Amino acid sequence: MSYPSASLSLPAIFLSAGLVALPASAQTPAKKVAEATSEIRVDGILDEPAWDDALVIPLVYETRPAENGAAPVETQCLITYSKERLYVAFRALDPEPERIRARLGDRDTVFSDDFVGIAIDTLNDERRAFEFFVNPLGVQMDLFMDDVNGREDSSWDAIWDSAGKIGDEGYIVEIAVPFSSLRFPRTDGPQTWGIDALRFYPRKDRLRLSNNPQDRDISCYLCQLEKIEGFEGVTPGRNLEITPTVTGSRLDEREDLPDSNLEEGSTDTDAGITVKWGMTPNLTLSGTVNPDFSQVEADVARLDVNEQFALFFPERRPFFLEGADIFNSPFNAVFTRNVADPAWGGKLTGKEGKHGLGLFVAQDEITNLLFPGSQGSDSTSLDFETTDGVLRYRRDLGKTSALGVLATSREGSGYSNHVVGADGLIRFTESDSLRFQVLTSETEYPLDVATEFDQPRGSFSDTAYQIRYDHNTRNWSAYARYEDVGKDFRADMGFMPRVDYSFALAGLRRTWWGEGEDWYNRFSLGGDYDITEDQSGQTLEEEAEVFLNLGMARESFLFLGATHKDIFFDGESFDGLSYLNFFYEIRPFANLYVNLDGRIGDAVDFANTQPAEILELEPFVRYDLGDHLRLTLRHDYRELEVAGGTLFEANLSQLRINYQLNLRTRLRAVFQYTDIVRNVELYDNPEDIEPLTERLFTQLLFSYKVNPQTVLFVGYSDSSLGDRSVDLTRENRTFFLKVGYAWVV
Repeated sequence: MSYPSASLSLPAIFLSAGLVALPASAQTPAKKVAEATSEIRVDGILDEPAWDDALVIPLVYETRPAENGAAPVETQCLITYSKERLYVAFRALDPEPERIRARLGDRDTVFSDDFVGIAIDTLNDERRAFEFFVNPLGVQMDLFMDDVNGREDSSWDAIWDSAGKIGDEGYIVEIAVPFSSLRFPRTDGPQTWGIDALRFYPRKDRLRLSNNPQDRDISCYLCQLEKIEGFEGVTPGRNLEITPTVTGSRLDEREDLPDSNLEEGSTDTDAGITVKWGMTPNLTLSGTVNPDFSQVEADVARLDVNEQFALFFPERRPFFLEGADIFNSPFNAVFTRNVADPAWGGKLTGKEGKHGLGLFVAQDEITNLLFPGSQGSDSTSLDFETTDGVLRYRRDLGKTSALGVLATSREGSGYSNHVVGADGLIRFTESDSLRFQVLTSETEYPLDVATEFDQPRGSFSDTAYQIRYDHNTRNWSAYARYEDVGKDFRADMGFMPRVDYSFALAGLRRTWWGEGEDWYNRFSLGGDYDITEDQSGQTLEEEAEVFLNLGMARESFLFLGATHKDIFFDGESFDGLSYLNFFYEIRPFANLYVNLDGRIGDAVDFANTQPAEILELEPFVRYDLGDHLRLTLRHDYRELEVAGGTLFEANLSQLRINYQLNLRTRLRAVFQYTDIVRNVELYDNPEDIEPLTERLFTQLLFSYKVNPQTVLFVGYSDSSLGDRSVDLTRENRTFFLKVGYAWVV
């Protein structure tokens, strides 16, 4: 379950909230940025003469929770540049410096702290922006903002420098971003960039401070940025990044659980290399041979019981994350985790003028297939190679609209899948937008695969299309969506686990905003109605929902949603199902954050096709002990009651312990324990049901990061299994080492 959040872990919510009459760019001419008059050392001390001559941008607005009120604390953003780097500094004054929130942490993990930074639209197209944020101790957070699709991606990582220092009057942050890490127009003259200078100031409420007022009646974010002008003659240089990697691992396994011993495996050592070249300031070509795509960061585990469709896990591998925004579209037609074990890959991404381009090709040594349906999905992994490719082109239209085309391909032994289509975003007014996409696919599976998984034989094809309308103003939001996905449509390079359906949705929401000493800062009520049918016209789901969102002090937020739903599944109708979804979060103290996600009410037992009652509770606690240690505990509880009693009770506990020694060095421990108890007598096929399933996964990791590519990882992980006949017993263990070094030329 996922609901809107008040405190949020990423600035996306801050960037989109707290919104005056015209975009900032339309109100004033661009401010001039001059080249630095001296060298700058990034150390958190603004003692170089260049800072005396830098452009000063004051952050005078509080845009959240206040609506463009006066900022309660003084903040200055200073900007200058050299031929090689963009330099940004912040003076963040604080009347109570002892209350500044700042901790040491890994990259992109300290969004709950005080922090400052910029969102910068270097192409001045009001569609995409780079974001660089730093907390008072110098911990980096970088993101990519895609305003066309309304997405913000924290998995994007650049190589840049930062430093921060806390003093008696507040804190100072310095940022230096090489132009090789940015994309910008190719010109010898001055350039105009959009900029949002930001400070997040968490006390009783989390305040968003900016140099730009924001209009809550305007749905686009980047169209409201202030403009700065300068940067004559800057280039990214040769912009060549070469990253060789060496990995070593040893896997010890038991052949038979629990009788055999844990057999020591052989040590495997692999060398690989990834090269990234900025062909132009806007186009990046990258290639990799024998890449190390080992999963150093363990996925957050999820319960997979009584689920109709496959679960989604995000991409984490740097090669595929480079320029990933260009591949976004309304349907999730590109999901690079499908490229499971590539031997090599090549990629070209970038934007020239109004034209955005993305292309990648990879040779995958494993073929993972997802077989979608109208009421469930299946999957398999095949031991043969495929050649995978994606081509994406997008052209800007007008001020903030865009049109695009997409083509994907996978081909292997007796197998092929090809998808082509077009999509677009049309903004009719500042508050109204229309998104659409049309795709067609052609697929052929090997005969044995088609037979085993009941898929069409020979070549088959179908279409999918989607259209969505959104109206967003300060107080009202209205939305409507229609999707139609054919029974034989397949997007094997994407993640679309459901086909053979049409889906229609319409909704309305009213929002009230708190002022001054009001006990709330945002309150909204809304509702929507949707209906899903298969291609034969059979209604699969019909749902009506009413909901409220309530934002309050101490970064607290409440969501309540009441749903009435009819479901048709496996030939049977389940009418009049009612349930309640809820989510609550609060930060009662600066170092403590808690939330509770849940669902209670009617449900369907999909394993046995019968009515049920469900209770889902997902508490989450994050506690910071001092500046170095963070403890995170997540627990998922799921219970399904049927006519004969409790069908199953599932628990998943996850503990993460992070100790950050300094900005570069971290120790981490992960523990994931799953315990599922089933009453086999209540299942239709009791002989196939395991009454007890236990799984324990542990991982210990030492990491040293100079930057996202220059890294050292040393780690250990193991996995243990248990059931009614076997106590929890270690199934395997892995020792691993990775060294990577980035040469930037």
